[in-house]
Amino acid sequence: QVQLVESGGGLVQPGDSLRLSCTASGFNLGDSDIGWFRQAPGQKREDVACISSRRNTYYADFVRGRCAISRDNAKNTVYLHMSNLRPEDTATYYCAVVPATFMQIMGACPVHAVDTWGQGTQVTVSS
Repeated sequence: QVQLVESGGGLVQPGDSLRLSCTASGFNLGDSDIGWFRQAPGQKREDVACISSRRNTYYADFVRGRCAISRDNAKNTVYLHMSNLRPEDTATYYCAVVPATFMQIMGACPVHAVDTWGQGTQVTVSS
């Protein structure tokens, strides 16, 4: 079964750091471009960051400088390291495979590029 499973979310305080994991099963994640996305209650899903199979990266303006996306192909996992978390970062975070053409041509991974979503992992930033 081909799937991506997100983990690592939780309740943290403003200014804290968190590392989210996206682990693949049923396929070689190293061959794929992977994106992290998030959706807050009542809000549209938005892109956060993505990493190509060649390790090119993209970050949304609202996380640039606070997030780092990385991949460990040996573990079939992509990570999203988030620091200096803010209450507005509260959302469900999802990872997904993004067709390679988006990073190649746009250098980004828009939400509409994704056709399969997992369960996500909840991140809550609150004092």
